[in-house]
Amino acid sequence: MKIKLLILFLVLSCSLSYSQTKLADKFFENYGYVKAIELYEKVVEKGKADAHVLTRLGDAYYNNSNSEKAVYWYKKALSEYKNIEAEYIYKYIQSLRSIGNYEEANVWFKKLSDAQQGDSRLKGYDPDNVGIFDQLTSKNIDLVVTLENLPFNSELSDFGSFVKDSTLYFATARGDNKKVYNWNKEPFLDIYQINFQQEENAEGQIVETYGSPSELLGEGVNTIYHEASIAITNNGKTMYFTRDNINHRQRLQYDKEGTTHLKIYKSTLVGKQWSKPEELPFNDEVYSTGHPALSVDNKTLFFVSDRDGGIGQTDIYSVEINDDDSFGYPINLGDKINTEGREMFPFVGKDSTFYFSSDGHLNLGLLDIFKSNILTKTEEVTAPENMGAPFNSGYDDFAFYVDSETKKGYISSNRPEGKGSDDIYGFTISKCIQLITGTATEDRTEIILKGVTVQLIDETGKIIAETVTKEDGAYAFEVECNKTYTILGTKEDYQDDKQTIITSRKDEEETTIDLVLKPLLLESQIIINPIFFDYAKATIRVDAQYELENIINVLRKHKDMVIKIESHTDSRGRDKYNLKLSDRRAKSTAEYIISRGIEPSRIASARGFGETRLLNECSNGSKCSEEEHQVNRRSYFYIVDGNKDKE
Repeated sequence: MKIKLLILFLVLSCSLSYSQTKLADKFFENYGYVKAIELYEKVVEKGKADAHVLTRLGDAYYNNSNSEKAVYWYKKALSEYKNIEAEYIYKYIQSLRSIGNYEEANVWFKKLSDAQQGDSRLKGYDPDNVGIFDQLTSKNIDLVVTLENLPFNSELSDFGSFVKDSTLYFATARGDNKKVYNWNKEPFLDIYQINFQQEENAEGQIVETYGSPSELLGEGVNTIYHEASIAITNNGKTMYFTRDNINHRQRLQYDKEGTTHLKIYKSTLVGKQWSKPEELPFNDEVYSTGHPALSVDNKTLFFVSDRDGGIGQTDIYSVEINDDDSFGYPINLGDKINTEGREMFPFVGKDSTFYFSSDGHLNLGLLDIFKSNILTKTEEVTAPENMGAPFNSGYDDFAFYVDSETKKGYISSNRPEGKGSDDIYGFTISKCIQLITGTATEDRTEIILKGVTVQLIDETGKIIAETVTKEDGAYAFEVECNKTYTILGTKEDYQDDKQTIITSRKDEEETTIDLVLKPLLLESQIIINPIFFDYAKATIRVDAQYELENIINVLRKHKDMVIKIESHTDSRGRDKYNLKLSDRRAKSTAEYIISRGIEPSRIASARGFGETRLLNECSNGSKCSEEEHQVNRRSYFYIVDGNKDKE
């Protein structure tokens, strides 16, 4: 009897577990993820979980952007069962990226590459280059991007910004709607609007001050179901938006599987009210169409759909808007944009840059925001570019909107520091700017030099700014962060001073680089850096020519100046040989100066003195260092006649 009862209990237990799984599946397939999670986890508690239950739990948490839980259940499924579909591996990788575990994500990415060759989501990703994610997280480090969680966000979902005439439109789950969406157990979405003003703050920055949000003014735009993601034409007269598929009785329409899809509607502004919406003709009952966006000229509508014939789970399409307000045939944007994953929330900037969100292109986890030049006809279409941090995080980042002229805009994200499940963040983009300042002075005397030409040179050698010091000897340049610059100071009758700097990544940092110029004219000499010759040779080397150009510059300025040249050696070598060698070097120096257009008559003499006039005790047989011998290897350029005035 006990055995029969035990068998009966096991049968009932299995039956109940099977029934509970089927019920959970029903909620899952109708996007009731919160309830599905509860039911699936009950099955797990009873020890009856199979690969289906574990992966469904992973999916339910993944679809609700709970990456930590998704990682847990996907890992459990992959560790307990073989031959798990590649799609779950990809979602596991996405979840690992989302929580920053790039090392483990790489391990599984290599496995996915073997199992899923040809998947467009694998393009551009090198599993051996873990640093790619560091590049994405530091991508905008040379810019100043201020990201602010906006004050009107609620504890529920708020997302999807569009600005027209100082009014911000967005979707929100706030309001009086008591009906709850099973996906996340929040009320259904409505379209709201909020006015804002731009004002200058104490720091001279333009900031937005927001009023109070209110429901969109319109006849029958908002219903008890979802409305979201709007686009408004340039003239402000037509609005496109996404809505659940409902009938004329304001009730949900379902397909044969019991699924409700999304559709795009349009409404016209009459006075200050939006008219009763009209459904667009390319919607359908068996697939979703949503997330409308307009081209700059308003002649093309972009949208998202999971219709047949697409590349991935959801693709972005375009459709022409004809002059009579009819529509052309929807066209898939192709594999330059779409992947096997999800491409969503398109937006076109004023400069025709195409923005969208995707979990199929290389990302930091879940949805990331990308930009593409696919609409810029003058350029070759390149792969979409991940916008990087702080626009993107390990969480869902989407619904990008920017004014490409003011560099101000909005993103939506469910990152954990927000107020609700999805929040709207305002941002401003500006260059990271620093200041390089300094003072030009004379070497030895330290007197301030006016009339010094100071040039700012970039790493390609291009002069990008120039100034001349005044009485205070000061100069200043505004420069970009994380760049290499050269500061060059020049003044007649002075040797140039050149300083190189790599600016830091800190905005508004100031760096001081003082310039110290050595006078070329000092008492009765023209002073230059030592000129060097190859051992036992008198040929003028390139580095010596470079220094001798200072002599030529002085002689060209002072037309009546006459000089004499003296050359000296150290004590090493035979005395007579050194005497002849120094004489040849002095004469080679004179010949070079003459070859540069200086009259021979302006060089009174060019004579070598060998080792006869040593400046230290390093005579024959003395033990001296190379530096001590170098002191004795020198050339002098004495002024014997002519203008010695430095002015």
